Amino acid sequence: MSSITPQDIKKEFFKSKMGIAGITILTILILTSLITIIIIPIETFQEWNNPGSWITYPKAAIPIWVNLFLFEKIPEHKILTDPSIQNISNEEINLSSYQFNFNFEYDQFPNDFIYSYSSEYVNSPLLEMSVIRPDGIKLKLISTSIPHSNTITIHEDKIFSTDVMVKKELILQEKEFEFKINNLSTEDIIFSKTKFNEPLKGNYVFLIDLYEINNKSEITESNLIIGGKAFGIMGTDELRRDLAIGLLWGTPLALFIGLVVSIASVTMGLIYGVYAGFKGKKTDETLMRFNDVIYALPALPFLIILSVTISNSIFVMIGFLMIFGWVGIAKVARSMSLQIKTQGYVEAATMMGQKDSKMILKHILPQLLPYAFASVAISVPAAITTEAGLSFLGLGDPSFPTWGQILHDANTFGATARGLWWWIVPPGIMIAITGLAFVFIGNALDAIVNPKLKR
Repeated sequence: MSSITPQDIKKEFFKSKMGIAGITILTILILTSLITIIIIPIETFQEWNNPGSWITYPKAAIPIWVNLFLFEKIPEHKILTDPSIQNISNEEINLSSYQFNFNFEYDQFPNDFIYSYSSEYVNSPLLEMSVIRPDGIKLKLISTSIPHSNTITIHEDKIFSTDVMVKKELILQEKEFEFKINNLSTEDIIFSKTKFNEPLKGNYVFLIDLYEINNKSEITESNLIIGGKAFGIMGTDELRRDLAIGLLWGTPLALFIGLVVSIASVTMGLIYGVYAGFKGKKTDETLMRFNDVIYALPALPFLIILSVTISNSIFVMIGFLMIFGWVGIAKVARSMSLQIKTQGYVEAATMMGQKDSKMILKHILPQLLPYAFASVAISVPAAITTEAGLSFLGLGDPSFPTWGQILHDANTFGATARGLWWWIVPPGIMIAITGLAFVFIGNALDAIVNPKLKR
């Protein structure tokens, strides 16, 4: 059997259009993984199933780029965190005014609005919230006193558009409109034209005024959320999570699972099969009968049982996938080992008294490395799809935003029946693209290795 050098493999591989396509896709996936690890904090794993971490995002929002293809523009979700601040003081009263400006150019009403703040104060300052519409009408939204305190205190609170006090304040200003507003929601009233019940487009100014006598109070953190129906590059799910973050983190997780499982499985199978073939006789018979037992076990049902009874940790799952992934490689490695050990140089080394371990590591395993590389590439998609399948069945690790886990959540909340395609299609495409990259690479390597091995 003639050996294949790495230079031969590289030269032949880059002549293959399939191999170049696979390497190109894999490079993009690796770059995406590196950017994700650098930009998105690892704490995302801890926050992925924490509803409090995603409360500022909209529920089941479509991607914002969908607006490019719609005749009726859907309002985008806006999170405003940088108000302009103005301080006015006279002999007794201090006024701190926080102003949010944003342009509303959509054909539907927003879902809601939320103002969250943190104030540092003494006594009981007065907080007033109002909005100036594009037509110049100023509507008072709420006027409330912050809880009294004789010492410097930090108070955090939220004002929702659904608050009863906000609706009551607007009803008192009904004369500003030419239609009845009792049966309308707060956001419909604020964003309606005064004559027709349709959105009023233009620049809106939300004002938050904090009044204090003698002492100076301030709002240390001020955020205004205008609830929309479109958000981010990939939209959100039913739990308000940004699906773009889940899809991006799914890339390094998929590569990690696929590569770790395939490399470990191929290494185990290669060593096991080569040793069985080299030793022969009773050792070979015993080892291969054990291999047949493992090979005959139905992998998916056993993985399901093990995940349910032991643990659904992603690391435990990787270990289970390794257990069932090496047996096929071992059979092929054994047959190759049986062929190689009949070569003259192997018999000569045996007559010279070389140890079995040295014979295997020096004369047999190096000749199987090209086959091992092809096997690793071909095994990666199987590991990724198996993990995705287990996660889809609800047996995956919920603390990791894998593509299979995203599809499981989509199935749980009936995304298909509700037409939430942005929750289903992207993770499915990412699984297919990642698998396709390794299939291309594996087939290109297989086309190089197999003819030479047969000769």
